[in-house]
Amino acid sequence: MTTVALKDVTKVFPDGTVAVDNVSLDVASGEFMVLLGPSGCGKSTVLRMIAGLEDVTSGAILLNGESANDLPPRERGVAMVFQDFALYPHMNVSDNIGFPLRLSHVEPTSRSEQVRQVAAALGIGDVLDRKPSQLSGGQRQRVAMGRAIVRRPGLFLMDEPLSNLDSGLRAELRAEISGLVRELGVTCVYVTHDQAEALTMADRVAIMRQGVLQDVGTPTQVYGRPATLYVAAFLGSPRMNLLEAEVYVNLDRHVALHLGDQVLYLPWNDVRARHVAHFHGERIVVGIRAEALVPVPGGTAGDVIRGRVRYLEHHGHESLAFLDIGATAVVVDEMAGQVPSGSAVPNGLRRLVSRLTGRGGAHSGGGTTTMTDPRGVEGPEFRVFGDSGRHHRRPAELAVRLAPYPALNNGAPLTVRVRMEALHFFDDRGRRIDVGWR
Repeated sequence: MTTVALKDVTKVFPDGTVAVDNVSLDVASGEFMVLLGPSGCGKSTVLRMIAGLEDVTSGAILLNGESANDLPPRERGVAMVFQDFALYPHMNVSDNIGFPLRLSHVEPTSRSEQVRQVAAALGIGDVLDRKPSQLSGGQRQRVAMGRAIVRRPGLFLMDEPLSNLDSGLRAELRAEISGLVRELGVTCVYVTHDQAEALTMADRVAIMRQGVLQDVGTPTQVYGRPATLYVAAFLGSPRMNLLEAEVYVNLDRHVALHLGDQVLYLPWNDVRARHVAHFHGERIVVGIRAEALVPVPGGTAGDVIRGRVRYLEHHGHESLAFLDIGATAVVVDEMAGQVPSGSAVPNGLRRLVSRLTGRGGAHSGGGTTTMTDPRGVEGPEFRVFGDSGRHHRRPAELAVRLAPYPALNNGAPLTVRVRMEALHFFDDRGRRIDVGWR
């Protein structure tokens, strides 16, 4: 098994594009590490630098504590599984799996035996004589896995190996890959943009944005206590409700969080209250996941939010209600793009963009603050709240989980109780407001 360490690694392409920016990350022996982020965030570039397929601009990559910056790929003891399978079309399954052994001059009888063992473990022992064109997508991916496994590497590198498969097959292979890697006891670095893969397969998840590492932790940690506003917005379905709040402190009683027309009271005996109190008279971001909201018949101010149903989404096992609560939303833009405020976009299209992306829309009621800094939370000039012209006003839509097909119509009033212990707080740099938070 192999340990991997990235020390202040940066990759700048010849055209000046900074693909990876000062990333430091440690992967323990036998660990299943998932690099997660949207397309273009630099995760595949990190993987290719570990494999030796890309040179490091600055920083160091250590394998088992030794610098690998100048090692050619064949001397790094790694096996890589690609998104497009990368099988040899003129070879049958047996020859594809056994090709690394053939390059290593393994005796044919031993080579055939090892190929049969690996194929049987992957459930493709009955297709060894077929060509890749005669296989299904799942079978081709198993062949690619078999070619990697047969080398007995100390490190697996997997670059979105399931993205070309249908959803049912992805779920099946997700469990197989996770179980197989752990059974072999091999260190694995796995790249994906699918948070379901990351949260179900990983020992730890490293989340990237625009080449910058945002957060590292177990799936429970990054989902339950995200380090940055970006991570909070990126993980979860539906996305976390992120609301602009004004903070007012009543010493020894509570911290009042004014969410537009609503007020939540954080009790003074809550350990977080004193840290939030430092922002008295200022604006912060309050995050509320849909599962932290419970519909109630009524209630008094303090831990309830009232609104009207703007629209409903039915998903079979549950329904989601989106409430107009007269508050201002904070929308984190993954790729730093947005619909300009004064652009000539038809009203119907603007409403569609507003619904699909949370950007644009009407300029009445509450509003949306759009984070557009391309480096996540790192840039010193970046602020969530500012006069940069990045704001698009429209009412926030509070996502609430409900039972399937509730007896509600659009426009109906709904009151929800907030689990105050499940609130998340972020400052105007997008950093979590907590002490000893992880």
